[in-house]
Amino acid sequence: MSPVKRLSDQEVAERLGKLPGWSAAGGRLVRTAKFASFEDAIAFMARSAFEAARLDHHPDWSNSYRTVRIELTTHEAGGLSDLDFELASRMNRIMSAFDLQ
Repeated sequence: MSPVKRLSDQEVAERLGKLPGWSAAGGRLVRTAKFASFEDAIAFMARSAFEAARLDHHPDWSNSYRTVRIELTTHEAGGLSDLDFELASRMNRIMSAFDLQ
């Protein structure tokens, strides 16, 4: 298994332009989403957990009532990698099924 490649600052900036709702801070992709209900927030997290498991790439995240805060980074790469952007993209697709506040 080859090591995961860390993306350059330029690569991160280019990819962020194609990833609505996300920002980069401290070597992490970050997004906060407020859902219409607690149930929607938990449903989003459950669906996202399956995608994370498929990628074998797991988010640092928290839930407070209707709000989910997500941070993605690739520890093995010491920053952001393709895996972070792939999971963020999948999470955006899942979020599109919900009414965000």
